[in-house]
Amino acid sequence: MRLSQSPPVQTIQFVLLSLLLFTSAATAGNLLSLQSASAIVIDQLTGNILYEKNSQKIVPIASVTKLMTAMVLLDSSPRLDKILTIASEDVDNFKHSRSRLTVGTSMTVYEMLRLALMSSENRAASALSRNYPGGKRAFINAMNRKALILGLNHTRFRDPTGLYAENSSSARDLAKMVAAAARYPLIREFTTTQQHYQPVGKRSLVFNNTNPLVKNPKWKIGVSKTGYINEAGKCLVMQSWFEERPTIIVLLNASGKLTPVGDSQRIKEWLAHNSKSILALQSESGVN
Repeated sequence: MRLSQSPPVQTIQFVLLSLLLFTSAATAGNLLSLQSASAIVIDQLTGNILYEKNSQKIVPIASVTKLMTAMVLLDSSPRLDKILTIASEDVDNFKHSRSRLTVGTSMTVYEMLRLALMSSENRAASALSRNYPGGKRAFINAMNRKALILGLNHTRFRDPTGLYAENSSSARDLAKMVAAAARYPLIREFTTTQQHYQPVGKRSLVFNNTNPLVKNPKWKIGVSKTGYINEAGKCLVMQSWFEERPTIIVLLNASGKLTPVGDSQRIKEWLAHNSKSILALQSESGVN
């Protein structure tokens, strides 16, 4: 009888390294404790999930919605210099959210998109969708079609602002949505703009980014979007860079106002302590 040959030494080393990588990542993940109810951290280069918590649970996503709003708008190749006017239909009579864009305010599509993304202006997002070919209903249908195209199988949209709890998704789906949004230069620019002075009538109003981390020099952020309604809690999604690697962070349904920021800092510190060893193992096992 001929005995079977032993596996090559390289194969054994690869298996051992893979097991060690899995164990190291799992152990490191167990040491990370986040306050957000749902979360996921993904190395965008490899697609590896570095951490997850209730990542497949479907929950309301509030104004994180506006990333999809921006993608659908830009996919339609709009005239960015076209003047739009805030109308009574853009006023939120459901949640009664505040806005400094009064009915009759006019500005370009470019300016409204910037305010919708950096400052989460609901009336701006509404006006953009209302002026879409076919109107707001056609726009919402396009949002749901785009979700299917991107493979967001657990994501649904009812409106372009995120004011309705029916706008829902999972942390895993939103990680894909952030990655897709990062391919749009205007979305990258507007979601990370720290502050902007916008002429409104005879005044110049200052609008600030809803994510304070974009002002922090210790953070390198490519895409950012916050969200909040009572049903969704505090939400924050980002593409950020650690050790020169793009990383997707999704934090959903946090109870405290600053909890997403605190969780983000905890993730940053956790990656600083653990990513070097994980990356070294990935390199040795041939993972790029």
